[in-house]
Amino acid sequence: MKYYKARKLNRVRLKRKRSKKPLWVVLVTCSLFACTFFYFWGGDFSGPTMASVSPQSPISGRKDLSTPENSHPASAAQALESAGPNPEEDPGEGEKPAREEEVEVREGAIRSGQTISSILEEFLNPAAIYELARVCSDVYPVQRIKSGHVYRIKTVNGKLKGFEYEIDDKSKLCVNASKQGFTAVKKDIVYEVDKVLVQAKIEDSLFLAAQKIGESAALPVRLAQIFAWDVDFVKDIRKGDSFRALIEKRYRKGEFAGYGRILAARFVNKGNIFNAFLFQDSGGRCDYYDENGDSVRKAFLKAPLEFSRISSGYSLSRLHPILKVRRPHRAIDYAAPRGTPIKSIGDGKVVTKSYSKGAGRYVKVRHNSIYTTVYNHMSRFARGLRVGKTVSQGETIGYVGATGYATGPHLDFRMKKNGRYVNPLHVKSPPVEPVPKEDMPRFKTTMEPLMAALEGGTRVAENTLAEKAPVN
Repeated sequence: MKYYKARKLNRVRLKRKRSKKPLWVVLVTCSLFACTFFYFWGGDFSGPTMASVSPQSPISGRKDLSTPENSHPASAAQALESAGPNPEEDPGEGEKPAREEEVEVREGAIRSGQTISSILEEFLNPAAIYELARVCSDVYPVQRIKSGHVYRIKTVNGKLKGFEYEIDDKSKLCVNASKQGFTAVKKDIVYEVDKVLVQAKIEDSLFLAAQKIGESAALPVRLAQIFAWDVDFVKDIRKGDSFRALIEKRYRKGEFAGYGRILAARFVNKGNIFNAFLFQDSGGRCDYYDENGDSVRKAFLKAPLEFSRISSGYSLSRLHPILKVRRPHRAIDYAAPRGTPIKSIGDGKVVTKSYSKGAGRYVKVRHNSIYTTVYNHMSRFARGLRVGKTVSQGETIGYVGATGYATGPHLDFRMKKNGRYVNPLHVKSPPVEPVPKEDMPRFKTTMEPLMAALEGGTRVAENTLAEKAPVN
């Protein structure tokens, strides 16, 4: 009996011992209860109500996440709409003022080695530059931009909006950039044009005569192109020769920007007077004609080079400078700097493009069933030239060199008539088509005021047809 009572007493004692909690457990439990109580009720024993809930607890410093101040709108645009006006920024209408556009136009000239990528890399990534080049390919390939040509970049707030590149003195490439992409067009360059009568007498050379009256070297070149069929500017120029020209001078932003059309011109060479008037016929063809309506163009140019000199003439017995033997020289040698363009004297077809020990690189052009011309000692051929290609009068077919038997850079120019060599300087070239008969009355009306301007220095009438003719 005593055994069972002792055993029961031990179980009670053990139960009491297990139910007794350590002191630290009690303290932690009380602390957690106190923090929870003050967090939710803020020490107010009256219990929580909507009026007593504070947006910001004075103890924790946290804001009530249920308040509208901390609600998140669905988008940034909605956030801007929900925000009230800032009286300091907009005291009037309550709307944020639009950003003022900062427009900048940069202008420069293409430097050697520059590409469209290096020019626009500041504004476009490679993919956008590729797209711009693709859009421009049908208008003007931007891979062809050349050093020295002017370009302009337009930006608005630092973003590319436009790009211009002057292809030549007549047209420019215009690219517009927008959110929809790129667009490209070719536009004419607009000039301020003033018609001026210029005249000079030649004392030394045509270039010096133009320089003395304040004109650039481009003027004598243009005159030589007009009268190239009647005057050989290599050997025919004499002291006392003179010229007059009614020419358009072009200006951009008040500065001289080159010559436009030559409306009428007169060249006096060794007492012979040559006139040329710009006229556009009813078929749309624009050309120069003399006072009788005959074209100043002929079947052949007087020379295949501009402004060189004859170093050796046509001869049946000449001491060869290299072989040191006397032999015929059925050619005209034109001395000129290496690389000077060589032009076909007439329309024709390339029948030979080759190399020989004596002639070096040479080209042979057949003009018709009667005449063929040969061009020897070229340094190189014109790009794209091939046998069978049709070439136009004045088209570059090669460049002056000293290949083959040559002591220096020059062109050996030969001409055959019915298969036999002839002296090119003695060949008289017939003119091409004159003014059509149905256009002769209109040509006379156009030519008379131009002739009066050349002879008397009067201004040409503004309504003449030459005003409407395209730039030469």
